[in-house]
Amino acid sequence: MYALKIILGQPVRFILTIGGIALCIMLMLFLMSIYKGVADGSLEYIRASNADLWVLQQHANNILRSTSILTDNKKQHIKKLPGVESVSSVLFILATLELPEGPATVYLTGFDPETGIGGPPELDQGSHLRDHDQIIIDRSFAQKHHIHVGDRLPVKKDTLTVAGISNGTNMFVLQYAFISLEKAYSLIGFPNIASCYQVKATPGTDPRELAERIRTEVEGLNVFDDPSFLENNIREMESGLLPLLFTVAVIGAVVLVAILSLILSIQVLERRNEFAILKAIGSPPSFIPSVVLKQALIYSGCGMILALILFFPMLRLVEMVSPEVAASSSLIQILAVSAGVGMISLLSSILPNHRLRRIYPLEVFMK
Repeated sequence: MYALKIILGQPVRFILTIGGIALCIMLMLFLMSIYKGVADGSLEYIRASNADLWVLQQHANNILRSTSILTDNKKQHIKKLPGVESVSSVLFILATLELPEGPATVYLTGFDPETGIGGPPELDQGSHLRDHDQIIIDRSFAQKHHIHVGDRLPVKKDTLTVAGISNGTNMFVLQYAFISLEKAYSLIGFPNIASCYQVKATPGTDPRELAERIRTEVEGLNVFDDPSFLENNIREMESGLLPLLFTVAVIGAVVLVAILSLILSIQVLERRNEFAILKAIGSPPSFIPSVVLKQALIYSGCGMILALILFFPMLRLVEMVSPEVAASSSLIQILAVSAGVGMISLLSSILPNHRLRRIYPLEVFMK
């Protein structure tokens, strides 16, 4: 293949080029993995709740970036409404743990250990809370700070024993930690309050109708069914994360287009005489542009293969160095990036093919 012959004629350039392309592709794969990891860590707690309804203070619509304080009288009022099977209080507190290497902040979550509602989605190690002096922490937080089951952690003026380590509770910049609701009240000094209620409806009750009933009967509340509440939190998560990731991904794509366009343009200039000869001997009009496009696809394909070879070891290395960096990849992400790289290859061939139009067959006879 003529395109491959041109590329392999400069092996050092070929290696450096696919290395640069691979780095750009790895950046895009990493950003997509970060997005998926943060989305899973931020939303898995909600997905695993099995609540029919989420009740928050009026004007609050998510648990990621809003404040909600509910008093016990509202809980008692909701319990008496027809169609309500149970109402479980959950209290969220931003708390600082005094660790040997310095303070560390967690999203402390108080729940009722007897029902388990509002607790960790999944345990990686250890056991669920058995008494009020225990805590369950996130796996990445435990890895980062070298904490193990049985260790004792100072929380404010108290000390809690690590009973378990959870999965699906890493929000990238912050991690969940779980304690009993009674211990949460003790830490903040205010009993019988909650950040939200998780409501279970009786069998046969429509959650949407129950939500409307609660809004009507109890003032000052926002009530969401589980799908709507999940959507609210997805929107909140994306509003803070997507613009940053999108900007960096676009920069990576622009750099990739620039690298390919530059290399292909240089090769067109270097092979100008050969291309003029090909035009002079009557090569088909589509032949030379197809050579440039094939070069772009070869560079991109080799860069993609190299990126995939290096990407997964790089992810493991990042997780070892910074466990809180939650990155999760999937086949869909890889296919999406591959499709994007294919489009970039097409875009990168535009400038070199424009230069080809300025090469005339008569140039052969002017040398």
